[in-house]
Formats: sequence, structure tokens, C-alpha cells
Amino acid sequence: NVTSEERFAFLAEWYDPSAALLRRYQLLFYPKDGSVEMFDVKNQRTFLRRTKYDELHQEDLFVGNRVNVFSRQLDLIGYGDQYTGNKLGSKKERTLAMIKPDAVNKMGDILQMINDANLILTKAKMTKLTWKQAADFYTEHQTKSFFHNLVQFMTSGPVVAMELMGDEAVSVWRRILGPTDSGVARKEAPPSLRAQFGTDGTRNAGHGSDSLASAARELEFFFPSTAGHGPANTANCTDCACCVIKPHAISEALTGKILHSISAAGFEISALQMFNMDRANAEEFLEVYKGVVTEYPNMVAELCSGPCMALEIRGTDAPKTFREFCGPADPEIARHLRPDSLRALYGKTKVQNAVHCTDLPEDGILEVHTYWHLIHPHISISE
Repeated sequence: NVTSEERFAFLAEWYDPSAALLRRYQLLFYPKDGSVEMFDVKNQRTFLRRTKYDELHQEDLFVGNRVNVFSRQLDLIGYGDQYTGNKLGSKKERTLAMIKPDAVNKMGDILQMINDANLILTKAKMTKLTWKQAADFYTEHQTKSFFHNLVQFMTSGPVVAMELMGDEAVSVWRRILGPTDSGVARKEAPPSLRAQFGTDGTRNAGHGSDSLASAARELEFFFPSTAGHGPANTANCTDCACCVIKPHAISEALTGKILHSISAAGFEISALQMFNMDRANAEEFLEVYKGVVTEYPNMVAELCSGPCMALEIRGTDAPKTFREFCGPADPEIARHLRPDSLRALYGKTKVQNAVHCTDLPEDGILEVHTYWHLIHPHISISE
């Protein structure tokens, strides 16, 4: 009378670039020993025999998430059985979080607050809203007296739009934000985002969807699932360096700390976007290292192992000064020679060294162009 071992089942999709096909699998996860098993749905056969895999954790398993299993990025599109849906699916929500123009320079601290609240950042884009876009976004307020001031403020500088995912994400993010009026927030919720970074009821540092229905509409506005690409990112590719926060650093929740360090060092983050790289794009992006460094295959594997974040960095002689701030490629060497550099602080190995940065001054503009267009050829640099 053996009790059956607990397992969770998901329907997963993987885009096979060599065949240009979406392949569908049943993914099984056994929490007892952290092993995974995969079945090819179409061909009705085992694709991966049950194998221990330490990189996947139970908290990663929910519909809508993208997980990495042996270098394959799998989109979890459904629960494979009722037990899994009941056990893992109940409270997961998505919400739109927006950092308003007055707090964009605090985005590192804000991302840290998001991480500390166990919310996962799944999409992010810095954009500059046009008057029409801001008016459309706040359309429910158009009869209010503050509407004109609100739209004026929202178009005064860049904003960072984000999709957050987690248990009861809508209410958790609104709790992080605090009361709408920053003055009230300072009295009633001093640790809140608006208390720390806001000024008043309009210049109040952040926005959060007020319901699941609003979240769906607002996420579609910034990150459309169908036609179009939403408001353009702010990359303009002049006099800049390219920085990519690597997947391992994002999964280790270092994004906020890295952004904070970059800003604290006096650099301006003039564009930001989260991406998932496929292998072909990663190979093309890193082609300059092929045959030059022995780690090239592992560098490619790391870059397409999960979401990464592209940044455009500005500052005096940015490609040179920012490369120095990143430090030597090997974090061990960086910790000896440049202990305050990004790789010294956040890197683990030569491959998992937290950030990729522009190596040659003339590559800065090219890399930013390449990155934004390689990943999303339909995204215009500016509208």
C-alpha cells in the first residue's frame, strides 16, 4: 500500500528555432527530490526521462511563467491536472506597476522593494509617453480637475512600466505604493514608496492597477499581446554604452542592487527593457567573442537561460568609464583589482559575472542598436 509520490503537471511550450515550430510538452516536477520529466505531446513519447534538476524550484511553477529546463526556455501555458491547479494556481496574479517620472532615478531601490515583497518582475520597459498615450492611459480621469496636470506630469520625462507577478500581486503592489497622496503616505505608511519618493497626490512616484480587470487593460496598453508593440522604448543610441544584466543576476534578485549601484556611480540609465534571448540571437550578439575566449559557448548558454535586461548607459565618455565600472570579466580578479566594480560586487564566475558591457568605444552605439533591433526588430528606436 504505497502512497503515490507528489508531482505537479504543466502544459509547456518551447519554440524550436531550428524548425521554427512551437513544440508542446507535458512537464512533470517531483518536489521530493527536485526532479523533472517531459513528454512530447504530439508524438506521445518521453522527451526527457526523470532527471534531478536543481535549477527549477516549486515557486517558479505557475501558469504564465517562463522556466529554463536544460537550456530550453519553456512557457507554462496550463496546468496538467486538477491537483496541480488547485495546489499551485490559486493566488497568482499579474499587475501593472509604473515608476513615474519623479522616481525613475530611484528605480533600483524600487525594484529592491518589489523583490523584498516576493513579487517577480516579468516585463519591464522604460518609455516616454506622448500626450495622447498618457491621456488614453488615464482616460477614466478625463473629467477630473487634476487631469491636465496629471497628463502634463506623466509626459514630463521617462516612466518605467513593469509587469509584476506573484500571490495577490495587485494588492501587494498597492500596499508597497502606499496612500495616493504622498503627504498622507508619510504620516500613515512611512516605509511606503510614495512616502519615501513622492511629493504630493500627482507627483507620487508610482502607479498600480486597482483591480485585476484594470491590470489586464493596463498591461495590454504597455505590453500588447496582439498587434503593435505599445509605447516605444527610450533608446536613442548616441554617445552611450550598452549593459546587459545577465539571467543569473536577475534570478538571484540582484537587478535592483545593480541599478542602484549604476545610478549611485553617477551614470544615467537612458533606456531599459527586459528581453528573452533565443540561442541564435545570443550567438549573433556575442559573435565578437567567438574563437577569442574559451567561455564563448557558455556565455551564449547563460545569455539565453532566462530573462535579461538591456540598459543604455550615458555619462562622460560612457563606453570607457562604464567598462571600468563593470570591472574585469573575471569576478575573482575584479574583487582584487576593482573591489567596488559591478562584477566584484555581484559576479560569481567569468560566465556568470552579473553584467555584459560594451568592450570597445565604437561598439557602444552599435551594440545598443544591435540589442534593441536583434531582439525586437519591429521596435522603433523612437516614435
